[in-house]
Amino acid sequence: MDYSNHPFPGKRHTVFGKKGMVATSQPLAAQTGLEILKKGGNAIDAAIATAATLTVVEPTSNGIGGDAFALVWVKGELHGLNASGPSPQELTIESVKAKGHDKMPTHGLVPITVPGVPAAWAELSKRFGKLSLAETLEPAIRYAEEGYPLTPILGKFWKKAYDNFKKTFTDKEFEAWFETFAPDGRAPEIGEMWKSPGHADTLRKIGESDAKAFYEGELAEKIDSFMTEHGGFLKKEDLAAYKAEWVKPISTSYKGHEVWEIPPNGQGMVAQMALNIFKQLDAPVWQQANTLHQQIESMKLAYTDGQAFITEQMDMPVTAEHLLSDDYAASRAKEIGTEAIDPVAYELPKGGTVYLAAADEEGNMISYIQSNYMGFGSGIVIPGTGIGLQNRGADFSLDDSHPNALKPGKRTFHTIIPGFLTKAGEAVGPFGVMGGYMQPQGHFQVVVNTLDYLLNPQAALDMPRWQWMGGKKVTVEAEFPNYLAQELQRKGHQVEVMADPGSFGRGQIIWRNPETGVLAGGTESRTDGAIAVW
Repeated sequence: MDYSNHPFPGKRHTVFGKKGMVATSQPLAAQTGLEILKKGGNAIDAAIATAATLTVVEPTSNGIGGDAFALVWVKGELHGLNASGPSPQELTIESVKAKGHDKMPTHGLVPITVPGVPAAWAELSKRFGKLSLAETLEPAIRYAEEGYPLTPILGKFWKKAYDNFKKTFTDKEFEAWFETFAPDGRAPEIGEMWKSPGHADTLRKIGESDAKAFYEGELAEKIDSFMTEHGGFLKKEDLAAYKAEWVKPISTSYKGHEVWEIPPNGQGMVAQMALNIFKQLDAPVWQQANTLHQQIESMKLAYTDGQAFITEQMDMPVTAEHLLSDDYAASRAKEIGTEAIDPVAYELPKGGTVYLAAADEEGNMISYIQSNYMGFGSGIVIPGTGIGLQNRGADFSLDDSHPNALKPGKRTFHTIIPGFLTKAGEAVGPFGVMGGYMQPQGHFQVVVNTLDYLLNPQAALDMPRWQWMGGKKVTVEAEFPNYLAQELQRKGHQVEVMADPGSFGRGQIIWRNPETGVLAGGTESRTDGAIAVW
């Protein structure tokens, strides 16, 4: 039986509930969030439980050693949490070049930055949770100890990673990855059980200590010892110095709503910049090539500028406020004509991941995302702990004149972004689309699908997506209408139809009716997505 073969198109419907809802990319993780809600936890507790479980049941996309961001709606106010970690103090441009690299490598010891995930859980629990962190991590610990059967998309990407890693991860520092994720000398199969006792022990220590064991205690010592043994840069002093940051979310208005994102170093404002440019142009028309052309052109201009300028705010050569201004949007919109352009960065004024959404009966809502960056991350696992470390530092530039140049203690340009929608001061709800550089493009398309085309949350996610890849190249899903693809080609776009939807992101949405409190959820059809509802 081939669990990856779907010869017939399928349809999902919007899921409704009242007391609580958790939407994410893996059914077992969604159910753990619901379990916590039923135990008396709120949406924030449920999100922590779901996030922790995702490190166990979807390690192909995230882990304890990754980063996280959150937008949290509590008592009529939106809060932002930036739990992305900086580069180690010993990691410099000179030290990387001394190892023979002329650009940041994608795997191994060099691109590892300080993990923010455990700190995110602890901060969210301490500020907004009703249950202890130890209690919210119990379901994840159970799955790590007892095991679980692999779901189809999980199994697909696990095998793909193993097939690649066995060819390239030949050095001694990668041995623990294979011991942890390929214990039988191969990737586990779809439907086969997998467990990680070390992961369970790590989660238990994090829960009992409110994450102090990870940053100052036994786990920090193990990370430091491994890095010292193998010539890595991350040390216990880097871990001890880390603290997640509460930030003020940034917004832009679109069709009577406010679209919220985390401010830089994240790339969320790219979606906002694209929306601001797009709304300067013609009124959108459903399934019309000129509208799609203008959407793609708006996104490519915003993305080009985002990649040129977004990093730590203190290192940006232009302010976030300017990039979200009407003047910026109008000047970029003027460059959009009837033909596809090859974008160049804006002339400055003189002078990838797992996503989840959760909501409860009290009106609390959270948009949460965490990631190891590229699949399993760096490929470095701390032996016996289940801690796979991220490779977020791969995005740093070794050109010291670039805004995103590597510096010790600096957070890099970050791909993972949670989204949130409000209207007239009321929460509409959380949304997100994970998947590297697809994320702001997914945010843009979900917002347009929702507010311009009035699609329900499931349909807004299911609509065939496009992705700008650079220059004039645009990829589209197999279900994307052929007549639109042909018209885009006539406008100068280099359109490529992709048979596999894996690169087009995975999203979740929960909208709340402000009058009745009824929750409406959509989940990603491109992965093992599920909604647990009460």
